[in-house]
Amino acid sequence: MKKEMLIKKFLNINDDWFFFIKEEWDKPYFQKLLKFLRIEYKNYVCFPEKKNIFSSFNYCSFFKLKVVILGQDPYYKDNQADGLSFSVPNGVAFPPSLKNIFIEVNNCFQQKSFPISGSLIFWATQGVLLLNSILTVRKGLPGSHRNKGWEIFTDKIIRIISDKKKHIVFLLWGELAKKKASIINFNNHYILKTSHPSPISANFGFLGSRHFFKTNQFLKKIGKKPIMW
Repeated sequence: MKKEMLIKKFLNINDDWFFFIKEEWDKPYFQKLLKFLRIEYKNYVCFPEKKNIFSSFNYCSFFKLKVVILGQDPYYKDNQADGLSFSVPNGVAFPPSLKNIFIEVNNCFQQKSFPISGSLIFWATQGVLLLNSILTVRKGLPGSHRNKGWEIFTDKIIRIISDKKKHIVFLLWGELAKKKASIINFNNHYILKTSHPSPISANFGFLGSRHFFKTNQFLKKIGKKPIMW
């Protein structure tokens, strides 16, 4: 019990997810990842803040989970990363990918203006898991924490969701996210795939995909409350 309390304090993660994630703690890959992170955060500026690394789990309960939006790695500029994929703290200018996400939301529901804040916590509290494949990054170096163990961990999360839940909507945007479809049971879940919302690729499928509308239609069909995007 004491060990569990120490792990929980270190991870800063809520009880319902911790029940599943605690099994990863003693695995060699995870201990290696923790050692790497201790060195990185000590010697470099890294994002998000350590207390926010697992924020995506803390705002979205496992038991209320309805939708998974999979990102790549956190924003790598100052004050942007908050631990939720694509989200930024209140008062921070919208990064290009987030701006395109809001454009598509507006297209889906005929809204005429952007939200005041780029924080997606409101989505998360409704049951949207905003999960990056890689949960940390060094300032100014996108992809710098790739292949350090995070992918193993987040694949485990996706498998847990796939195995333990039913009728979850998975929104897979971009080539890296699309590859995750292979570890999701498509018979039990609703998988939507398109291009990434970044300016480079948004016009190759993301804009006009109507993923937010399709998600809500599916949720209504299975008797769940739609998301207020």
